[in-house]
Amino acid sequence: MSIDPRRLRTCLGHFATGVTVVTCDAGGVPHGATVNAFTAVSLDPALVLVSLHRDSKAARHLGGRPFTVNVLHEAQHDLALHFAGRAPAPVTPHWEPSAPGLAPRLAGSLATLACSPWAEYDGGDHVLFLGRVEEFAHRADAGPLVFHQGGFRALA
Repeated sequence: MSIDPRRLRTCLGHFATGVTVVTCDAGGVPHGATVNAFTAVSLDPALVLVSLHRDSKAARHLGGRPFTVNVLHEAQHDLALHFAGRAPAPVTPHWEPSAPGLAPRLAGSLATLACSPWAEYDGGDHVLFLGRVEEFAHRADAGPLVFHQGGFRALA
């Protein structure tokens, strides 16, 4: 049985996800990519997973490096578009300093999880990056940005 990738993507789009920007430092320059393939893996040890397309610049930057998962809030869709390479207007990300040895964070995120590299796995046309959570923070004064059926949404 042959699976049509476009039809599969449409089907998978019915699963609502949060929106994150995964950031890392590559040669002293902060980089980021919009990612909705993010999940918690373990509480002990504290592990999270992000999945990046194998051919993406983000996947090339992330290998073996600390990374931060920045969970976006409902008013940050401009940042999501910026880091997806689809911003209709220029956006200047605001960075927060990170602890030594950890990746940069985006200011104002709903939640952040700063991770050290744990493992990488082959995921077909993607690479699965597991990170050990070293620091985390969250805020309670905003709702999450959600992606569903090809568009950004806010929870009611």
